[in-house]
Amino acid sequence: MSARVTAATRTAPRRGRRRLAGLRVLVTGGSSGVGAAVARALSARGARVLATARRADRLAALAAASPSPAPILWEAGDLTDASFRTHLVKAARARLGGLDVVVAAAGCGAIGAFSAATPATLDRVLDVDFRAPVELVRLCLPLLRESPDPGIVLVGSILGSHPLPLHGEYCAAKAALASFAGSLRVELAAERVDVMLVSLGPTESEFWDGLVAGSRPAWSQGRRMPTDHAAAAIVSGMERRVRELLPGWQAKGYALLARLWPGMIDALVARRLRTDGGGPS
Repeated sequence: MSARVTAATRTAPRRGRRRLAGLRVLVTGGSSGVGAAVARALSARGARVLATARRADRLAALAAASPSPAPILWEAGDLTDASFRTHLVKAARARLGGLDVVVAAAGCGAIGAFSAATPATLDRVLDVDFRAPVELVRLCLPLLRESPDPGIVLVGSILGSHPLPLHGEYCAAKAALASFAGSLRVELAAERVDVMLVSLGPTESEFWDGLVAGSRPAWSQGRRMPTDHAAAAIVSGMERRVRELLPGWQAKGYALLARLWPGMIDALVARRLRTDGGGPS
């Protein structure tokens, strides 16, 4: 799989499901949440995984707990650092022998009224949720073009389709990521590079523990999808070559409301904001 793929091979139509066993996959956000769960799920299916995140101890624990005959490899660093992104792509070639799929699952958020926020908050959220994954994809493209079955997975949010108040920076970043996925999918179609956008709904993660600013609003409560369920849906989507994935009934329901009755969402949230005093808890 590490050999350079000819132009004839790249343009030949692919049929059936993607084979996960032996697939070389780079997964960001691998220290917790959906990223770690995707890394585990892929490894269990026989994929060769290189996970990355900032916390080396978490990545080491992920690798140590992997039951796969091919243990999860890892590289610790900050994906918003351009030099680390370059290092990461070189590590994928050196340690995996190339790259078939990149899964961009790292993310962060901020809560609060935009009028009270700082430019630094906007910069950080855009860097983590949009600029870093997009620039990582740019660097990975040469390796992906050498793969016999290349793919890109961008983990976004249902808030990229319809925003909520007090999440302005996060919604903007995820909307930009969704737009990027659609544009890139068409650009790379002739080269048979799959692009899947995952729009997550409420999901178990450390999202609320790592906010750049603010705290969780009182109205943003409810049942969250277990990370293993979200990861299973993502891995299945990779296998089935899904273009856009909405894991779980909450994500599907929100997307339906956003498309058919967006004003209903705004009215319900506005009422809840008035009840709660208009600010985060």
